[in-house]
Amino acid sequence: MTDSAPPIQLPINVEQIAAMLPHRYPFLLLDRVTAIEPGKTLTALKNVTFNEPFFQGHFPGHPVMPGVLIIEAMAQACGVLVKLSGSSVAAQATVFYLVKVDKARFNRVVVPGDQLRLEVEHKRSMRNMSQFWGRTYVDDQVVAEAELLCAGVAG
Repeated sequence: MTDSAPPIQLPINVEQIAAMLPHRYPFLLLDRVTAIEPGKTLTALKNVTFNEPFFQGHFPGHPVMPGVLIIEAMAQACGVLVKLSGSSVAAQATVFYLVKVDKARFNRVVVPGDQLRLEVEHKRSMRNMSQFWGRTYVDDQVVAEAELLCAGVAG
């Protein structure tokens, strides 16, 4: 990010997030960005409601948010961090793909009524790819964490 870039106004709402990511309902998994340090860290929120379409089948009578969707929400937070950081990769890329997940851990289930706090940290960049560490909380308890590698692709 350059010194002449305007400051980022927080919070960033879901409409502003949708302008940065290609995802739409039901796969846009971020509701708000609450904190950012461009090029370094981002914190976002996802409100988990009983109306989420995946709860119909995962699992009937015992709704649990699939772990892969928690990972996807972290990846989307990484994409927003890259977009808001104003890097040359972000300027050239039209889509960011999740290309690798390592060291994923799930510590407890996520259920309707939970609010996910997704915290992602940029670790390093190489060519058109960036590596991140993501951690997801409900209240102050870590529910999931993973190392993510995302690649930007020009369209």
